[in-house]
Amino acid sequence: MNKISVMQRALGPAWTALPPALKNHYQHAEHYDEGRLDIDYPGYLHPFFILLNSFGALVDRRGSNVPTRVEKKMRGDNQYWARTIRFPDGKVVIFNSRWVHEAGNRLIEFVNPFLGLRMAVRVESGELHYESINYVFQLWSLRLSIPEWLMLGKASIVESALDERRFVMDFRLRQPLLGQIFSYSGQFSTVPAVSPGNATDLQD
Repeated sequence: MNKISVMQRALGPAWTALPPALKNHYQHAEHYDEGRLDIDYPGYLHPFFILLNSFGALVDRRGSNVPTRVEKKMRGDNQYWARTIRFPDGKVVIFNSRWVHEAGNRLIEFVNPFLGLRMAVRVESGELHYESINYVFQLWSLRLSIPEWLMLGKASIVESALDERRFVMDFRLRQPLLGQIFSYSGQFSTVPAVSPGNATDLQD
């Protein structure tokens, strides 16, 4: 099997322009990131995010400097992400997803077996930029595109290296009518060996 990660496939030749910290973050080998997240959304949307989280999407709790662990592993051409977010009061929020390379610089992150976000990636001045294209609904081999305005809005992510191992990331979700409805950002370090975690594999 060709040991190329989903991100490396999507970036193609631009992969070489990534700094080492981001290459490690998206490597094929099993690994995990340790860091802290700031998570925010308008308070009036809390019931909405509880509903979303029940379907596997995003996080239904706000917080600052929250310890977070992200475990990653490849299975075939899919990469599985298992995020464990531990709040000071003991509450633990799990956010798992499955990444697939679609074509060119496009990838899809599935938060459950049916619903995903299609994104385009590029490298600019050593930073990794994501921009959402649309949402997708998949049922067996059928994959339908859903406009952003019908769902949660437009997503954008920027990731930058701090040194050989550490990087920062910033995720924003903007809805046409409501403006920014969700964000999380933080600093992480990548560790090469993954330990047993609580990842729940999403079915293809």
